Amino acid sequence: MSGRTTGIEHDLLSANIRALGDILGRVITGQHGEATLNLVEQVRRMAKELRNAPTQTDPDALPRLIADLSLSQLQSLVKAFTLYFGLVNLAEGVERLRALRARDVRHAPAPRAESIADAIHLLKQHGVPPAAIQEWLDHALIMPVLTAHPTESRRRTILIKLRRIFDRLIDLTLGERLVLPADRQAAITAIEREIVGLWQSDDVRNRRPSVLDEVENGLFYFQTVLWDLLPLLYRETAEALTAAYPDHQWHLPPFLRFGSWMGGDRDGNPFVTPEVTVETVRLMRSAMLRYLIGCLDRLITDLSQSVQQVKVDTVIIDRIAEYRELMPDAAATLNPHYRCEPYRQLCHFIQARLQKTLHYTLHHTPRWGADPQPPRMRDIYYHSRELLADLDLIDASLRNNGGALIADGLLRDVRTNVAAFRLHTATLDVRQHASRHTTALSEILAAAGVVSNYEALDEAERVAVLSVEIRRPRPLTPSRLSHLSPATAETVETFRVMAAISEQLDPEIFQTYIISTTSQVSDLLAVLLFCRDAGLYQPGQYSQLNIVPLFETGEDLQRAPLLLDELLQLPVYREHLALRDNLQEVMLGYSDSNKEGGFVAANWALYRAQVELTAVTDRHGVRLRLFHGRGGAVGRGGGPAGQAILAQPPGTLHGQIKVTDQGEMISDRYLDPRTAHRHLEQVVNAVLRAGFPGMARHPEPEWVAAMERMAETARVVYRSLVYEDPDFLIYFRNATPVAEFNRLRIGSRPVSRRKSDRIEDLRAIPWVFSWMQSRHTLPGWFGLGSALESFVEADPNHLHLLRTMYRHWPFFTTLLDNAQMIMLKADMNIARAYAGLVPDQQLAERIFRQIENEFRRTERMICQITEQNDLLAHQPVLQRAIRQRNPYIDPLSFIQIELLKRLRAAPPEEQVELETVLLMSINGIAAGLKNTG
Repeated sequence: MSGRTTGIEHDLLSANIRALGDILGRVITGQHGEATLNLVEQVRRMAKELRNAPTQTDPDALPRLIADLSLSQLQSLVKAFTLYFGLVNLAEGVERLRALRARDVRHAPAPRAESIADAIHLLKQHGVPPAAIQEWLDHALIMPVLTAHPTESRRRTILIKLRRIFDRLIDLTLGERLVLPADRQAAITAIEREIVGLWQSDDVRNRRPSVLDEVENGLFYFQTVLWDLLPLLYRETAEALTAAYPDHQWHLPPFLRFGSWMGGDRDGNPFVTPEVTVETVRLMRSAMLRYLIGCLDRLITDLSQSVQQVKVDTVIIDRIAEYRELMPDAAATLNPHYRCEPYRQLCHFIQARLQKTLHYTLHHTPRWGADPQPPRMRDIYYHSRELLADLDLIDASLRNNGGALIADGLLRDVRTNVAAFRLHTATLDVRQHASRHTTALSEILAAAGVVSNYEALDEAERVAVLSVEIRRPRPLTPSRLSHLSPATAETVETFRVMAAISEQLDPEIFQTYIISTTSQVSDLLAVLLFCRDAGLYQPGQYSQLNIVPLFETGEDLQRAPLLLDELLQLPVYREHLALRDNLQEVMLGYSDSNKEGGFVAANWALYRAQVELTAVTDRHGVRLRLFHGRGGAVGRGGGPAGQAILAQPPGTLHGQIKVTDQGEMISDRYLDPRTAHRHLEQVVNAVLRAGFPGMARHPEPEWVAAMERMAETARVVYRSLVYEDPDFLIYFRNATPVAEFNRLRIGSRPVSRRKSDRIEDLRAIPWVFSWMQSRHTLPGWFGLGSALESFVEADPNHLHLLRTMYRHWPFFTTLLDNAQMIMLKADMNIARAYAGLVPDQQLAERIFRQIENEFRRTERMICQITEQNDLLAHQPVLQRAIRQRNPYIDPLSFIQIELLKRLRAAPPEEQVELETVLLMSINGIAAGLKNTG
């Protein structure tokens, strides 16, 4: 398969793409013969001619050729182009790393741009004193949260093979190890071996993944990258701080940590049960414990200090004596050669205690209300601080006795990981829909004789009832739940399981409970009552969880500040908040707000909500942590992470931020340690820069007024098509693969919250994913062109105003740049071909014409404002990369259209095989377009 690229032909990127393409061509020939390779080349050539010379090419020739091919031939084509994109993605990743390395060399000794050191250097230039940075660090939390949203359609097996190819490609391109011709040839042979393996492997899953499959997939990134990477990032932070402020004694708390929703997010997913959550905790905790047990093996090798050569602190000897008495079995297996090596002895006992903790984790079943509660065993670790206390003893003794360099080696990295990952890898967030709590409480309160119909009460009455019940010491629900409906019993059991796990297994893993579609104060009080009833909250003593409202729709975002203000005036809630260090977390949903109001209105509603929520919490003396529920696609809040953080309103971060990493973005960011390092340092860089006054310019009043007008115009235009045109739903259901999405074996969660054909009930992920696959990319731009055009037409001076906003306001810059990026990945000619799937072609033509007209309008207006002739002209590397990909994506799009035709017309017995190839085409298009969901 040819790997030729347009543009510069002699750079390393082009050379790598050509080399990988040639290898793939040899593999195709070896596996399926010359005829298959010739077919691939013919389709590739016809697609390029159709794109490059459309007026001189028969537009129906390629679709006719594809329509005449057998399913096995289509499968070979899809596999070839999908593999090609997987390899191109690797080559581009290597090129990014090469360019960064070259830039570092050119600008040395200055810090690398967008690095942690760069941010600290900028803070010093702006006169930020070290005490202010230390205070920021003491309260900071940067937490990526991994979610199992079904936009990662590639199997883990495929990802592992691609990772191995990437490593070899790094060696060939950047490494100094492969200096001999034989070494280079061996690397090329290894790449070809992996590509053969990819060709001979199933591209797609043969069954839908279970929730626990998703948990294990998430753990894969910790096991292969993150556990080893995070200590490096902490070291770089410490070194940068010391270099910039050498006279300050720095304390570096665990400000960068991870969370997860896998196994905890039950909103709309009936497969996330209390039992599944228990197994999830077991998986996450046992994985971390096994890793730490391995680390202790290395520490035992490392810490060979002998009392015959150097002193040790007496606390080490005392601790060993305590362990000998506490753990006689471990004492009996102590290596006699460690007689004079106390650090090795203590590490032996720490490791034995970790092993007992692992055994307990795997075999103990947490039970709520156990009478009596099982006693806590002193020979296992419940809390990470217990393990840290042991490791800190060794650290202090080494430093006190001439071993600071030793302490700053492996021991420091292990202590960093225990502080950051605790004993459970990542915190596990639990999420449920507000209506589930309301329905359950109505049944419970009626059974308890509190109120006969809670759901019929108005909001003031609900708040009054809940405020009283939260303070009442009596249990609201009996131990046995057999009298309750299954849904209500499961809601109660969820809180009880969290309490039992926190009490008996891991007191740190649960920190957050998220309420989807929060719309009133009683939604939060309801969860607080469930917490009190389960033992997660005891007024005046402790509160285990942050209760987090999730505001998703435009209406909810608009009302959020008022709701929060009302909430923070309630003494019953402030008592809980005081036990959570007066910190209120609020989650903002980017996906549903976009689907409901469109790209522009959603982004502006989110911006305004952050400003107003910050003002409310400041007024009440409460700290605010914003949790951004972003997806990979622009239509779900995606885009470059660092740029997105810097585009947030000035003064809203305060060093506290959580952001979801969803679907295919997890593998894009964390599959390779070098890519993960770059992503995370950019995130920390951005949060540091945004966390101090004076580092960012506040928008001018006329900029805000302009956005108000444009957001309203864009919302009207968007909703007039998507919600008010009765034919739009017919178009969407037929011109995209959304109808087939739920049949595909991608994620564990259903596509819709309830059985319904309404767009309102469709989840945002299949909404965005389907528009990306069909090359419309509508959620990432529709309505923007009309808003810009209307604003400029109202006053000739407005064009200059918008250009000023683009140059000086990160929010507006990011808005237009993200729209440009996603529009360049669209193709109206291909989208028109998808429109051909609509049975009523008159309807299809009318709807498509509106979409195409808005696309051209948006393209024209963006170019006027950014003062460029083409989209992304000011980012030529990205523009070139997207344009190079498009001719190779086109064949996959035409094949997918043909597969959709066949699948929709096929009898049931023929659909399974067609579905498999269709999912392969989704894989390929997703790999080609990237940030698809």
